[in-house]
Amino acid sequence: MADEKSVPTVNDEIHEVGKAEHHGHHSVQDVNRTKNLDAKISNPLADIPYDDLMHDVEAFASAKGLNDKLDLLRKGALVAQDPANFENLDVLDEEEKDALRFEVAHKWRHPLQLYVTIVICSIGAAVQGWDQTGSNGANLSFPQEFGIGHGEEIGHPNQVRDSWLVGIVNAGPYLGSAFLGCWLADPVNFYLGRRGTIFVSAIFCLITPIGGALSQTWEQLFITRILMGIGMGLKGASVPIFAAENSPARIRGALVMTWQMWTAFGMFLGYCANLAVYQVGDIAWRLQIGSAFIPAVPLTLGIYFCPESPRWFMKKNRYEKAYQSLLKLRFHPLQAARDLYYIHCQLEIEESIVGKTNYVSRFVQLFTVPRIRRATLAAFTVMIAQQMCGINIISFYSATVFRQAGTSERVALIASFGFGLVNFVFAWPAIWTIDTFGRRALLLFTFPNMAWSLLAAGFCFLIPQGQTARLALIALFIYIFAAFYSPGEGPVPFTYSAEVFPLSHREVGMGFAVATCLFWAAVLSVSYPAILAAFTATGAFGFYAGLNLVAFVMIFLFVPETKQRTLEELDYIFAVPTNKFISYQTGKAAPWWFKRWILWQRNVKLEPLYTFDHVMEEATSRKVSIA
Repeated sequence: MADEKSVPTVNDEIHEVGKAEHHGHHSVQDVNRTKNLDAKISNPLADIPYDDLMHDVEAFASAKGLNDKLDLLRKGALVAQDPANFENLDVLDEEEKDALRFEVAHKWRHPLQLYVTIVICSIGAAVQGWDQTGSNGANLSFPQEFGIGHGEEIGHPNQVRDSWLVGIVNAGPYLGSAFLGCWLADPVNFYLGRRGTIFVSAIFCLITPIGGALSQTWEQLFITRILMGIGMGLKGASVPIFAAENSPARIRGALVMTWQMWTAFGMFLGYCANLAVYQVGDIAWRLQIGSAFIPAVPLTLGIYFCPESPRWFMKKNRYEKAYQSLLKLRFHPLQAARDLYYIHCQLEIEESIVGKTNYVSRFVQLFTVPRIRRATLAAFTVMIAQQMCGINIISFYSATVFRQAGTSERVALIASFGFGLVNFVFAWPAIWTIDTFGRRALLLFTFPNMAWSLLAAGFCFLIPQGQTARLALIALFIYIFAAFYSPGEGPVPFTYSAEVFPLSHREVGMGFAVATCLFWAAVLSVSYPAILAAFTATGAFGFYAGLNLVAFVMIFLFVPETKQRTLEELDYIFAVPTNKFISYQTGKAAPWWFKRWILWQRNVKLEPLYTFDHVMEEATSRKVSIA
C-alpha cells in the first residue's frame, strides 16, 4: 500500500484540481452558524486543502495522545472530507473500501453491541409506560382506600377536593421529573457520564414502585411517586441522548425511537398486569402500582455492558477512550477514526460559538444564542405538542373514560388493554418511516388525523347510555387516535429533542425539553378529572381535539426537518433564522402543497430550503452500485 504522506488524495491530478478549487473559497469554519441566511448545510472539512488537513490531523493526534493511530486518522479525515468519493482514494486498501461499501449498502448492519446498547437503555422507558398504566388501573380502587374516592360523585361535598387529589397523586412522577429529575441530568451526566446517570435513574425506578405499593396514606404514595419522577427525569433526559450519540446518522431516528417502542410496550404490559390482578381484592391497586419495578431490573443490570458515549468521552477530553468506544459501535477501525475526527472538528466549531460555559450559562444560552434558541423552540414545540394532542388523557385515565361510557370495571380494563395493544403495534411503522419520510412529515400528517378521531370519540359520548354502539364507537375512535399517534407524535419528540442541541448544551437542552413534556403531563394529569367534571367527556375530548390543530400550526412554523443529518450538521439547520424558515413554509411550501394535493397540479415544483455542499447518501450509493 502506498505511503499516505506521498499519496495526497485520489491522485496527483485530482489533488491539484482540488487545491485549485479551494483557493478563493472561504472555509466552512467561517460560516456564521448563528445566522445561516443561505440555508447551507456544510461539511466542516470540505474546503480544507490537503496539506492543511494533514497538518491538522497530525496536530490533533499529538494533542490527544493518538500518535499510534496517525495513519488511520489521516485516512479517516480524507473519507470524512468527501464521503461520496472514497472509491477514488488511493490511500485506502480494498479491505477498507469494502467496509465503507458495506456501510452504504447495508444501513441496518452494525455491530451487535450497538443494538444491545440501544435496547438495554430503552428498556428504561418501559418503566414510564408501565407506571402510567399501573396507576391507570389503580385509579379504580386506591382513592376509595385512602378516602379520596368521591371525585366522580356529583354533588358530594368532597367531589372537587378528591378529584384534584387523585390528579395530584397521578401527576407525582411528572412533577418530580419536571422540577427535579430533568434538571439534575446535566450535573449528573457531567460527573457520572451517560451510563452512570442511567444506572442511578434505574435504582430510583427499581425501588420507588415497591415503596408506592406499600404506602398506607395518599401522602406516602404521592412522595414515592415524586421520587420515582427523579429517576424518570434523569432517564428521560439521558437515554435518548445516549442512543442518539451512539447511532449512525442514517438510522438514528429508528434507533432512538426505541424509547417510544419500549414506552408503548411498558404500557401494554401494564394493561396486562391490570387485568391479571384486578380481581385479587383490596391489594389489587398495590400490585398494579408495584409491578412497575419489573422493567427496571434488566436496565440496572444491563447498563454495565454498554459502552460509554464516544461524544461524552470527547467532551471530557478522553479521546483514547472515545476511540475504543467507537470501535465497539462500528465494524472497522477506519470508520471509528473517521467519526472520531469528524466529530472533533464539529466540537471545535461549537466551542468557538459558545465558548467555555457552566451550568447556569448553558441554561441561559438555551434562550440567548440564536442557533441554540431555535433548537430550544423546536424541542419545546414537539414536547408540548405531545401533551396538547391528548394522548395522556387516555394513558392516565382510559379505565375511567371507559367506565364513563357505561361499562363494568372488567370491560373498562379490557378496553384499556386494547388501547395499549394498538399503541404498541402501530409504533412499529415509525422504525422505517422516521428516517425516510422524516420527523416533521410524520407530525404534520398525524396531528390532523388525531384531531378528528378525538373529536369523533367525544361526540360518541352523546349516544344514550346502555346502547352497545356507545362503547363500541368510543373505543373504535380512541383506537384510531392511538393508531395515528403511535408512529407520529409518539416517537418523534424524544428522538428529535435528543438530536437538535449541540453537544455542549445537549444535557441541559434535553433536560429542558423533557421537563417541558413531563410538566405539562403533570398539568394534564392534575387537571383532567376537574375538566371532565366541568366539561363532560364530550367537551374534554373536543377541547383536546382543538389543541391538536393548534399544535399542528406550531409544528408547521417552528420545527425543521432533521432526518439523516449528522448531529453536528444540524448546527447548520438551526442556524437558519426562524423568520426565514417561517417565510419559506408559508410562502412556498404551503402553496405548493395546496396546488399539488388539493388542486392536483402534477407539474408544480417546490424549491428546497436547504442547499448541501456535497451529495452524501445518493452519490455514495451510485458509486457503490457501479463499483
